[in-house]
Amino acid sequence: MNWRVAVVGVGAVGTEMIRLLHARKFPMASLKVLARRARTEVIDGISYDVRTATPEEFDDVDIAFFAGTEGEKGASQTLGWEAVRRGAIVIDNGDDFRMDPRVPLVVPEINAEALQHHQGFIANPNCSTIIALMPLAPLHRAARLRRFIACTYQAVSGTGSAAIRELETQVRAWAVGEPMTHQVYPHQIAFNVLPSVGSFKDPSGESTEEQKMRRETHKILGVSDIQITTTCVRVPVFNGHSVAIHAEFEQPITPERAREILRNTPGVELVDDPTNAVYPMPIWASGRYEVLVGRIRRDPSFEHGLALWCSGDNIWKGAAQNAIQIAEELIARGWLRR
Repeated sequence: MNWRVAVVGVGAVGTEMIRLLHARKFPMASLKVLARRARTEVIDGISYDVRTATPEEFDDVDIAFFAGTEGEKGASQTLGWEAVRRGAIVIDNGDDFRMDPRVPLVVPEINAEALQHHQGFIANPNCSTIIALMPLAPLHRAARLRRFIACTYQAVSGTGSAAIRELETQVRAWAVGEPMTHQVYPHQIAFNVLPSVGSFKDPSGESTEEQKMRRETHKILGVSDIQITTTCVRVPVFNGHSVAIHAEFEQPITPERAREILRNTPGVELVDDPTNAVYPMPIWASGRYEVLVGRIRRDPSFEHGLALWCSGDNIWKGAAQNAIQIAEELIARGWLRR
């Protein structure tokens, strides 16, 4: 069966959703592109008639991918459940409903079974959560996580198209000795790092991005007692998030056993030969379906501790690709019906 598909939003994530739907040969009978305003968008030489997102546009849609914060912030809040009411399955990249008890929060390689009882609305986790959990989840199944510390190194593409342009503009200005201006970020991002991703609303001092890692991990893994501390940092990289992880397990687990597990984990590629300068880097992870994992070693600060480093494409596996994989999983398991 071919499905009638809509993509809501044509920012950084929405554009990649459209590309990946074609690249992965998703079984589409039709593809409708919706946004705040009607216009024509050209993606890879193909012109798309972008229509204004209204409730009625979902009457003939089977699967609606909401691109999230990149271009259409709030779209799922105003249109998501209405699209479900009109018969569509909504897969939302935004963060508005991730912790809603009605909504499964899914990484297909980790907790696809959560899709079985969906109520028509499914959420994508945060990009850095996905990239960190791709190696952590299989290790958790083998030795059970007790706690982990994650420090993220997040590319500007996670903020959207305007941030990508801002970094490029600043680099070009620096190259010719001109002043570097900034609008998207509170400070210059070129040749700098900003320990600020999300907003600081909580008196604890955590950012919203750091809270997401803890809350989403608990929901995805189905446990609430794993202790998690995160520091999220924006770095002058165009695309590809990286995460340094220090994890403590309840059971002993050696670096050799961890490599064996990860070598056989779908969606993960082991890149771990540091003596020959082979380790995960965002420049290698960008444009890859897999999350790259390496620098695996014992962490002596924990009784059963491991340290590792991973990089993944935050727009692909961290957003657009994961959403499409959710739809592919629904189809494969017969949980998506017209």
